[in-house]
Amino acid sequence: MKLIIAIIKPFKLDEVREALTEVGVAGMTVTEVKGFGRQKGQTEIYRGAEYSTNMVPKIKIEIVCDSSLAPRVVEAIQSSANTGAIGDGKIFVLDVGEAVRIRTGETDNNAI
Repeated sequence: MKLIIAIIKPFKLDEVREALTEVGVAGMTVTEVKGFGRQKGQTEIYRGAEYSTNMVPKIKIEIVCDSSLAPRVVEAIQSSANTGAIGDGKIFVLDVGEAVRIRTGETDNNAI
């Protein structure tokens, strides 16, 4: 099993969710987060005054899936979240040692 963590631009969430549904992803966790990378923040204009923020709003998506599905999940996220501009985000893929469904006690792939 793999844990896929993606950090994307907020306005891309619906496109990414649709792409993941088409690939066969049954569920995911979405969190609103803030951070920065190469962008080093952003400059915005509010009521005519320009100000700079050092944290950029992003969306964090977490998906646990079978190892065989992981490459297609990564490709779906990358293609649907891509704008070609700086700040499109990152995707991380990690190994999952064990998963347990709390309600039934099912484990690993049966739990997801």
